[in-house]
Amino acid sequence: MDSQEPWNLENDTLKRSSKEIPHRPTPHIMSTSLLRKKSDLAIVSKVRCRLLRQVLANLQEVLLGTKLSLLFPAIPLAIIAEHYNFGRPWIFALSLLGLTPLAERVSFLTEQIASYTGPTVGGLLNATCGNATELIIALFALRQKKIDVLKYSLLGSILSNLLLVLGTSLFSGGLANMRKEQKYDRKQADVNALLLLLGLLCHMLPLMFRYSASSGALTADPILQLSRVSSIIMLIAYVAYLFFQLKTHRQLFEAQEEQGAVDDVNSQEEAVVGFWSGFAWLAGMTAFIALLSEYVVGTIESASKSWGMSVNFISIILLPIVGNAAEHAAAIIFALKNKLDITLGVVLGSATQISMFVIPLNVIVAWIMGIHMDLDFNLLETGSLALSIIITTFTLQDGTSHYMKGLVLLLCYIVMAACFFVLEKPLDQPSDLNLAA
Repeated sequence: MDSQEPWNLENDTLKRSSKEIPHRPTPHIMSTSLLRKKSDLAIVSKVRCRLLRQVLANLQEVLLGTKLSLLFPAIPLAIIAEHYNFGRPWIFALSLLGLTPLAERVSFLTEQIASYTGPTVGGLLNATCGNATELIIALFALRQKKIDVLKYSLLGSILSNLLLVLGTSLFSGGLANMRKEQKYDRKQADVNALLLLLGLLCHMLPLMFRYSASSGALTADPILQLSRVSSIIMLIAYVAYLFFQLKTHRQLFEAQEEQGAVDDVNSQEEAVVGFWSGFAWLAGMTAFIALLSEYVVGTIESASKSWGMSVNFISIILLPIVGNAAEHAAAIIFALKNKLDITLGVVLGSATQISMFVIPLNVIVAWIMGIHMDLDFNLLETGSLALSIIITTFTLQDGTSHYMKGLVLLLCYIVMAACFFVLEKPLDQPSDLNLAA
């Protein structure tokens, strides 16, 4: 039997049609592909039953087709720890570890589905599922009315992308390519910087409104109304950004690499999971992400007390680092290979999606649920966000890079992490305007 037989047999028509559509890999696809490993299907190919052969092949491709597969046992261990009431910090730690491979596999499965749908729909899938883990964690925090955890985790995702990941990437890439001039296309970075500045404005206005109003006449209602209007504007801007990215100016966001590198990624990323199988696996992975996210949100205070760390530090620093570890590692690897366009596409694209899509979406969902969530992230948090965006914008303004730029960004992140580490703000202490009606 031919071992090269395709395993996605349930939808050959879609596969044949998708091959006719030219589809260059986006930076997100190229970054996550570094963590994949090719599965050996020689043993599976000997199974005579076609249905069983396909199921076994899908199991091998999905569960063993990543370098992070060693972390999958953390998922059943977290479930067992929760069921038998083990220590809450253990449940928190195991859930975080389990989320790491799940986030990478969601990216893999969206790419598999995208290979059947064409570049536009595929790009939309990758754009909306790129930060699925953060979105699900945020929604569970919202459901449990832990607004501070929600805000801190999303803020931390932006800070870690702009300062930690980009800083480490530029620093490592600069050292590895010290004899080469590292260049990148400024056009993509400029678009993302504009959107980040728009998001920053929408975060700063509620804060400035609070400090400009007299304390005696101040209520939560105007801040909530301003936040909801701003969130709608941000979502409109994000939809326009997707249209700009996927339709009118797609060439700005495609990986600007040598054709050989693009061909290598295309050959590695040929669909190995069927269209409907991909949807089934995606639903299953999302369900496990939702379960582990509920564990994380429910045990974060216990982990904070046990580890001697503030909830602020765990939410802003630890959660984003672990949740996006796979994507972050790949961005750094591409910087080492002097492919900064891909690194910037991953880092800035992720930060933009959190700022312009995930945060305002949570405000709107909270509005629908009758929960009062606004865009006022308090002075320290909003100031950290503002400085991070401004520093990153200045860093990327000339289209070239060296290790000193990365070092400065990395040191900025360390200082901010130290700030939130020593900050001892109780989780149950509401902000001035985080009031219930």
